[in-house]
Amino acid sequence: MLKAFSYILLGPGLLFLVRCSHFMSGKRPPATGQTSQVYSRLFAPDIRYLLYLPEDYYQNANQRWPLVLFLHGAGERGTDLNLVTKHGPPKLAAAGERFPFIILSPQCPEDRRWKSGPLKRLLDRVKLNFRVDETRIYLTGLSMGGYGTWHLAARYPEYFAAIAPICGAGDPEHAETLRDVPVWAFHGAQDEVFRLTASSRWLTP
Repeated sequence: MLKAFSYILLGPGLLFLVRCSHFMSGKRPPATGQTSQVYSRLFAPDIRYLLYLPEDYYQNANQRWPLVLFLHGAGERGTDLNLVTKHGPPKLAAAGERFPFIILSPQCPEDRRWKSGPLKRLLDRVKLNFRVDETRIYLTGLSMGGYGTWHLAARYPEYFAAIAPICGAGDPEHAETLRDVPVWAFHGAQDEVFRLTASSRWLTP
């Protein structure tokens, strides 16, 4: 059973847990405080993603920043990065919100689901190229992204300071590995796509 979590059941409307912002370009230093598009050959097929850097990221070369990794739902898959800004942290960033942390938001290829290995490689690359505080990496995602959140964290629990799956699902076969990872799980009690038990069974023996 997971020990460190705050389990919140919502009604028909789901609330996003974290307010975040936007994202990166790989060959030149990305701008801060605005959306940058990145094309990376880490997936097969390739993966696109967005990266947001805080506005004062370049002012202190020694400062390391927290990072939020956001995984979108099934409806935002494909090759159009504008779809990634439809919900959650990317939407808030696109609306002009500013945040004191890095936000990484990949796009899952069409007709696929999130896979832990490629996501880990992407995260490793960002950690290598940007000043990420590795003790403050947080993971969240919605629906299919909630599924990805549970499974990525269960596969690599040592990577994350905390996770916040939103209406996720999947087989909690490896839930025991999350026993020391703080979890804040959100799920709508009237969700007809993924039932409430899809989240609750990760949190109970």
